[in-house]
Amino acid sequence: MKKVTSTNTLKKTALALMVALSPSVFAYDLVIMNGRVMDPETGMDKVANVAIENGQIAEITDKAITGDKVIDASGLVVAPGFIDTHSHVVAIPVMQKLQLRNGVTTPLALEVGAYPVSNWYARLEGRSQTNFGASVSAAGIRTKVLNKDYQSRTGTMVNDLFDAEEMKASKINSVALTDIASSEQIERITELVDQELSAGGLGIGVPVGYMSKATTMIETKEWQRLAGEYGVSTYLHGRFSSQLPPTSGLLSVQEMLSNVGVYGGGLLVQHMHQQTLNETPEALKMLDDARQKGYRVMAEIYPYNFGATIAAADYLDPENYQRNMGRDYSDIIETETMKPLTKERYEQLLKENPGASVMFYGATNEDLKNALSHESTIIGSDSFPLMTSNGMMAYSWNTPYEGLQGHPRAAGTQARVLKMVREESLMPLMTAISKMSYMPAKFLEENGVDQMSKKGRLQVGADADITMFDPATVQDNSTLKEPGLPATGIPYVVVNGTVVVEDSKVLKGVYPGKAIRNSVK
Repeated sequence: MKKVTSTNTLKKTALALMVALSPSVFAYDLVIMNGRVMDPETGMDKVANVAIENGQIAEITDKAITGDKVIDASGLVVAPGFIDTHSHVVAIPVMQKLQLRNGVTTPLALEVGAYPVSNWYARLEGRSQTNFGASVSAAGIRTKVLNKDYQSRTGTMVNDLFDAEEMKASKINSVALTDIASSEQIERITELVDQELSAGGLGIGVPVGYMSKATTMIETKEWQRLAGEYGVSTYLHGRFSSQLPPTSGLLSVQEMLSNVGVYGGGLLVQHMHQQTLNETPEALKMLDDARQKGYRVMAEIYPYNFGATIAAADYLDPENYQRNMGRDYSDIIETETMKPLTKERYEQLLKENPGASVMFYGATNEDLKNALSHESTIIGSDSFPLMTSNGMMAYSWNTPYEGLQGHPRAAGTQARVLKMVREESLMPLMTAISKMSYMPAKFLEENGVDQMSKKGRLQVGADADITMFDPATVQDNSTLKEPGLPATGIPYVVVNGTVVVEDSKVLKGVYPGKAIRNSVK
């Protein structure tokens, strides 16, 4: 049989010949010179030059090369672009800016996800500075089935809840968090989740921790069954945040892990340390043991011992937060005022503004650091929308970084990890890079997202998503008082071969981001 050579193969061969025959003449689209190139898959760690052509890495070499655009990366680490598996702000322009300043080239909305998926993707096509992707929102579908008037314009419940105008327009309410579905409704929910997976959703978002007394185990079982059928993952906010029986955080992990054992599919337990608390070491060992048996499971951690949520979150109920999490009202901070709650204020919020943004302390610092450095965990930010001083959700690309309200993790997660590596020797630098690039890419690749085989690596043929940072100065600057201050020490970020951050400034009107979808044929 005659061998057929593809057009792409011919182009690559011609390119290689041009470079070999006349390296001083041929100019690549972009060249990154003299950086410390680190690839977590192969372990490569050397000073080299990187050539980028047509959105992909074309060459990594010690030789002199030329480009239409040249970046001198002397003193900088040249790493794969960071992949954030836990973002609620993928589609918000100012939040994309903050994530880019953190080195994130691919933020993904996986925990709550999107519904309708196709609408969410359509809003970002050609208008995203980062790559983008979302899971199927089981919570969004559950809301729609239990409240037929609900019509999301943003495609995500989180944005519907945090934007007053969207909340009114979408007619969203709390039924998904409080109402138990009938068998007919469960059947309809399952049907819609199935349909949305066919539309490209990156698995199924299972934020059951926000609807712990409403969502039945029949529903969670069905979601994992579908994940198994499609070869994708579920993304779990565990049913319980607790370190005591009968609502142990470890039990939350076991609920979905048992479903994985029966039905297959993957499982990513998101911000696990905030659910399992002092049971986190045992929870991590259980997931490690499951992987040894061939299960595609993983835990994700963010580098903070306090989280952000709404006042009406199930786990903040005093019966749980105080007894099972070992905290008190004063460990909950009202975002708008930055004041700790009292019993009276907490009860007032539940009555008058149950969706009010709050922050809360959970895991201890020791549990947090042990979980971050554990060899099998990955890093995700759980980036939440930030609010302006007038109580509106920060949205516009031109929104000032100063004077915002909310959790600092949206602006600081990845840089914070790199600073902890430098200042506390938390883990080797290569390990930290892997947890934020290769490891999440590999997990997604193994769970039905073929596109991720080209991401999270710094190799010839990989997508040119690249983050350059100064390991001696990189740091987070966001705080509880100023949560919108961007990270520093990350002067260049490249998305699909296009420079999006240059000299620590996000370039306006540059939209190289591409959609990340599952690989359903």
